[in-house]
Amino acid sequence: MRTPRGLSAAEAALWARVASTIDPLHPVPAGPVAVAPPLPPPPPVKPIKGRVPPPLPAPPPKAMPARPLDRHGLDGSWERKLAKAQLAPDLTLDLHGHSLDAAHARLDAGLMQAVAMGARLLLVITGKPRPVAAADRGERRGAIRAKLLDWLAAGPHASRIAAVRPAHQRHGGSGALYVVLRRPR
Repeated sequence: MRTPRGLSAAEAALWARVASTIDPLHPVPAGPVAVAPPLPPPPPVKPIKGRVPPPLPAPPPKAMPARPLDRHGLDGSWERKLAKAQLAPDLTLDLHGHSLDAAHARLDAGLMQAVAMGARLLLVITGKPRPVAAADRGERRGAIRAKLLDWLAAGPHASRIAAVRPAHQRHGGSGALYVVLRRPR
């Protein structure tokens, strides 16, 4: 692929080395590779009397990669209370038995409702994860559970979610998750 500015001699040589290791899908007769002459350096910027050229814009700050929601930290008090089921969920969403599209829509609507009512702990029932033995039978069990973290991380309320934790056995065990929402500010 040729760029609008052409390739320098070093780039053309590197490209030729890379291209020689590839087997084309539709062979084309080989021809010489055109090498563009190097571009002249840009002229220096001369300031106009009394004026200084504006500084170059700073590069945008590198965003820290977001941690997965199931690895966000909660303080020890929250972790203990969730592990012992000492907190009652403010709202329960049952996605179990819905199609993927219906479950996604219901999750978004439930999160909107939870945020509106100021809820802190949401119990999301997804159904048990797919057992390994069922994977080869072509069943679609566990599809909602598999997609849930992606939906939460990419959804409109992702910034409001503090953490996602497995539910206590009393609240559904491996078939449910706690979604801890941030305190409204």
